[in-house]
Amino acid sequence: MDETDGDREIDRKTKWAEDRTDWAEDRTLLANERTFAGWMRTGMAALGVAIGLKAVFGDFSPTWLAKAAASIFIVIAVVIFGAATHETRKAQRRISSHVAEAQGARRMLILAVLLSLGAIATGAILWLL
Repeated sequence: MDETDGDREIDRKTKWAEDRTDWAEDRTLLANERTFAGWMRTGMAALGVAIGLKAVFGDFSPTWLAKAAASIFIVIAVVIFGAATHETRKAQRRISSHVAEAQGARRMLILAVLLSLGAIATGAILWLL
């Protein structure tokens, strides 16, 4: 094996290593999206608990107490939506996409804002009932 063959072998191995690193970054970026979706589901579950509390304790007296308990879960949902957005945007700034096409940070922010507004509106409706 002459020096040229050795250089080609090193170049080939380097290329493979770089490809594997790029794929790992893409997997991490996609895992970040799945984590964001998990946070959104958790926030929606907290919102579901709030609605469930109102349904279960509808005739509870004093009514403000049941509504306050439901409101705690609404606040938790909004905090989860905000935290998810903050963490996913932070991760997206650190990771480079190579082949994978991840959701944009703006789209995730819009989704979290809309879910937060929905949660707040749900809280207002619960207090008006």
